[in-house]
Amino acid sequence: MADIRAFPVPKGGLAFWWLGQNGFIFKSPEGTVVSTDLYLTDSCAALGREMGVDLGRAVPVLLKPEEVDVDVFTCTHNHQDHTDPETIRGLRNKDTALFIGPHPSCAIFGNEGVEAGRIQPAWPQGEFEHRDLRLRGTFALPTDTSDLNHMGFLLQFGNGPKVYITGDTDYTELLEEAGAHSPDLVITVINGGFNNLSHWEAARLVKAVKPKAAIPCHYDMFRTNAVDPKMFEASLQIQGAGARYWELRHGGANVFGG
Repeated sequence: MADIRAFPVPKGGLAFWWLGQNGFIFKSPEGTVVSTDLYLTDSCAALGREMGVDLGRAVPVLLKPEEVDVDVFTCTHNHQDHTDPETIRGLRNKDTALFIGPHPSCAIFGNEGVEAGRIQPAWPQGEFEHRDLRLRGTFALPTDTSDLNHMGFLLQFGNGPKVYITGDTDYTELLEEAGAHSPDLVITVINGGFNNLSHWEAARLVKAVKPKAAIPCHYDMFRTNAVDPKMFEASLQIQGAGARYWELRHGGANVFGG
């Protein structure tokens, strides 16, 4: 976390780190730090045992919850690998960060000790600002009836690049509405399991949205819900999506724009 806070971000650019699944930390040139869907425990393992599925994490915990220091903590929906009560419970800066997410996630924030004044409900097409961050909610199609409040995010710091994060979503042409905002970078689920976008559907969405680059995620955390990201690369090429394929390494610093 100290390395992230100290990392120099070029003017007009964006730095980000992937911590597994849909968990990212973004940093602006002005030093604003924003997270999405941080899953930093192994809490889903017990949930998987109840379901008869192996949901033990396959990615090491690269940042402990108590070490997290972000200005804005966001969640796209209330599935436990996206809004993780144990991660939120362990956060040390709950009294200084802003927490953003759909109402079911907001309920978890409150249950885990975040004061109401620091919780901001979010919804598709809702727009929010904090420091140099502009965040817009995007539509996502729920993948099951356990949570019908899925959404994605469009993030932009100042006049820097726009990032579209799909969040967990089933396929629908309504996702293409994000393209009206001309995102420069798309971060998309590709696992296909549990009704999420498959690598082929994700490539179809990228082709419609027309970003400069596309990053796959949500294929790595659980062995029973994994897929080879190279299949997404092939799907982008076969469909003529036109976006550069960008495969991330867990924990590595990445810079886009600037």
